Amino acid sequence: MHYVVTRLHWVTMGKGTAWRIWSGAGACAAALAGLLAAAASSAEDPPERTPAAAAEECGPGAERRTGPGTVRDSHGISPAEAAEYERMLREARVPHRGDGPVTVPVALHVITAADGTGDVSDDKVREQIDVMNRGFGGGYAGVDTGFRFELREVTRTGDDAWFGSFEANEAKAKAELRRGGPETLNIYTVDMGAGVLGQSTFPQDYRTDPKADGVVVDYRTVPGGGRKGFDLGHTATHETGHWLGLFHTFQNGCSHPGDYVEDTPYEREQSSGCPVGRDTCADKPGTDPVRNFMNYSDDPCLREFTQGQADRMGDHWHAFRGRQGNPAR
Repeated sequence: MHYVVTRLHWVTMGKGTAWRIWSGAGACAAALAGLLAAAASSAEDPPERTPAAAAEECGPGAERRTGPGTVRDSHGISPAEAAEYERMLREARVPHRGDGPVTVPVALHVITAADGTGDVSDDKVREQIDVMNRGFGGGYAGVDTGFRFELREVTRTGDDAWFGSFEANEAKAKAELRRGGPETLNIYTVDMGAGVLGQSTFPQDYRTDPKADGVVVDYRTVPGGGRKGFDLGHTATHETGHWLGLFHTFQNGCSHPGDYVEDTPYEREQSSGCPVGRDTCADKPGTDPVRNFMNYSDDPCLREFTQGQADRMGDHWHAFRGRQGNPAR
């Protein structure tokens, strides 16, 4: 049995966004739990990979990724899957530069245990949205990406199974709770366990699996949530970056095309803590982007998106979310 309470409902809707949870995981993705794909600003196809190149992408740091510790994402995708997402983006890309800021309506679903464990107050919900707006607006550092998030609805559900075993109950929970279309960001807060902070879906997947679209974060990652090193609210920012089409900065390791963003330096493996100055791809320009929101650094370390990432999110929005959410455009 579970109960649902809905509050804080706004009736107007803004421009849209959409997402999908990564479902297919290749051999590399299976080995590197939590590794997400990259989407490219480049128009050229990535070169075919040799077994040696694939080993370089999957091998370094694999023990760390699959062993004890904390990862921001519970699912990963292979280099081949990342390349397929890029192909889909190139085919769907539409002109959009100079269109102005995009306002994304947000429905946030607080899922708790029946006894109230996992509750996130209305104030904390608003604070989470404020953190996202500051991050995407360049308020910590980096660029203003042009994305804004507007809270439209908060739902509250008490269900032990949904709260403690969300992945096993995901389809049912989302079928009941999800709001809006590809333009609406649905965020679910649950208990994801000791080792995982969140997960998200990609824009390319909305058309084939719209009911799965959304972002899931551990309830302790909201601002002041108590997840040591990860309770400033940046997990939701990170996962929303995926929802808007970004891969991890360490996608493909030191191998071309990296994360498909030209102004994020190559990075052999994800960061932890805040190793400023680390350079895991010494033969490539720049040091590791450990302060980028799409890395695995602790929350106090994260502070920026790049212009290339902003452009890429805009490309995904207008190709997969804006047009579907606003057919008249």
